Amino acid sequence: MKFLAIIAFAIGITFSANAQQYKKAAVQATGLTCAMCSNATLKSLETLPFVEKIDTDLENTTFILFFKQGANVNIDAIKEKVEDAGFSVGKLTVTASFNDTEVKNDTHVPFAGSTLHFMDVKSQVLKGDKDLVVIDKDFISAKQFKKYQQETSMACYKTGMMGDCCHSDKTASNRVYHVTI
Repeated sequence: MKFLAIIAFAIGITFSANAQQYKKAAVQATGLTCAMCSNATLKSLETLPFVEKIDTDLENTTFILFFKQGANVNIDAIKEKVEDAGFSVGKLTVTASFNDTEVKNDTHVPFAGSTLHFMDVKSQVLKGDKDLVVIDKDFISAKQFKKYQQETSMACYKTGMMGDCCHSDKTASNRVYHVTI
């Protein structure tokens, strides 16, 4: 009986280690002009319940957020915390752990309780850690957003929400995060 419990525990560790999840994010805040600005942003980001620790790269006004193992990560909440501090997101790169996930250009993929819409990518199978750049409105410049808007005919890119263009049985959530590799 003890042997079976040990095997079940080992299998559980194996499955949780291979689970698809967000691991960390690098968020570049725009508009920071002084140490007080950076500190306000840091303090705001530290209140996120899914963040374990934060490193800073003040030279590039970037905060590296390390997520708690197995936590539900809310990408919009990261943006909101930067905005709560009085600034905006210039770029958000999320490191995600994939387990043989097939992606194609202009398609939706359920991932860790979210729906990812891959844009400007080649068809491939993602394994291990990959950096994804969030290219939704308010995560990139208006010029970049307009450029990526030319890459898709799906209305979800404008709204960030599932709509008539985006019905899928594989959809994990109504919110769609548009990403590129």
